[in-house]
Amino acid sequence: MRYAVEHNAQVKRTALELDNYEANRLSAIGRFLPSVDANVGMQYNFGRAIDPETNGYTDVSTFYNGYSASASLPIFDGFSRLHALRAAKASVLMGRNALRRQQDQTALNVLQAFSNVAYYEGLVRMATEKVEETTLLLRQVRVLEEVGRKSAADVAQVESQQAEADYELTRQQNLLASALLELKKEMNYPLADSLRLTIDEITAREARDYGSSATSRNLVPELQEAYHSTQVSLYEWRQARASLLPALSLGAGLSTTYYKTLHSQTAASFSDQMKNNMGEYIAATLSIPLFNRLQTVTNIRRAKNNYRIACENYEQKQLELEKLAREAWQDWQGYQKQAVQMAKKVEADSLAYRLTRRQFEEGLSTAIDLHTTSSQLLNSKATLLQCRLMAMVKEQLVRYYNGETIWTE
Repeated sequence: MRYAVEHNAQVKRTALELDNYEANRLSAIGRFLPSVDANVGMQYNFGRAIDPETNGYTDVSTFYNGYSASASLPIFDGFSRLHALRAAKASVLMGRNALRRQQDQTALNVLQAFSNVAYYEGLVRMATEKVEETTLLLRQVRVLEEVGRKSAADVAQVESQQAEADYELTRQQNLLASALLELKKEMNYPLADSLRLTIDEITAREARDYGSSATSRNLVPELQEAYHSTQVSLYEWRQARASLLPALSLGAGLSTTYYKTLHSQTAASFSDQMKNNMGEYIAATLSIPLFNRLQTVTNIRRAKNNYRIACENYEQKQLELEKLAREAWQDWQGYQKQAVQMAKKVEADSLAYRLTRRQFEEGLSTAIDLHTTSSQLLNSKATLLQCRLMAMVKEQLVRYYNGETIWTE
């Protein structure tokens, strides 16, 4: 799970989206700071032009150099910047929960893929035992045929069972290879590299009582993501309404120039012109929105609808998670009970198979009876393994829906 979370492509993309939300939050903070600009300009005039000293036309070549610096600070904008900052902060929280949701989903997908590998590996182990068992049985039947205790038909039936066991082993090996490839894909693991797995015996565990309250499920990242999405939409709606209010800003600046007529020695020095031509200004700007072709009204309406959509999505997500949590809890309890029942059935089927085989060796039962009991035992073992694996998966789902960590960083 840790490997998959660290290397999964979707997790990496979600982390980059979170970094974009962080950048937007930093940009929203910067809107509260003043903006400062500095400009340097240089102009060379030749031919007919305006003399900046007399404002008359001249046809001599001149050189013009200008310098300016200005600063502006918004004082009031209808709290638009404040709502933008709150929306950016909510977006960061939404991004963090989205990242956590994607990490948990990746871990759950890997767990499901791993359980499939464990299941097919168990079936391969059972099929291998079945092949060894039928091979030994075939040898015994051939010996019994030689001494006249078994017929050629019995030998043919056992040979058919061995061929069927070989086919089943090959089929389960192919399914195991496919499940292993799926696990590598979920982990974003190199498909050409070998992956060594340690699969311990899966045993039934006692179900814990998590209760029926949905309070803890409010901690699920998926639900938190939907909640913060509503907050983002709310602040964006308020930001859109702020466009109806007037905006006030202050500004200040200074500028100076240097001017020289080329091929003339009468121009003042650079330092004198920079000092004499220096000018300063202070400005206050009040902007009152009157009419912008209904753009503000439509933006407010669109933002309000987006907020309502986000609220509906949040309520739907609550119901959906509540349903999934209850289903996971019921499935977990069901698989726990099935595992206990199937363990008893495996024990009974094992006893029935041993008795039938003993009767077959003594000539009291046919090869068909032996094949029936053997298949019944194999199916019971496979079902028991599946119940235990599914109980493990459902347990992790229950933990996830109750706000617990299902993987460690």
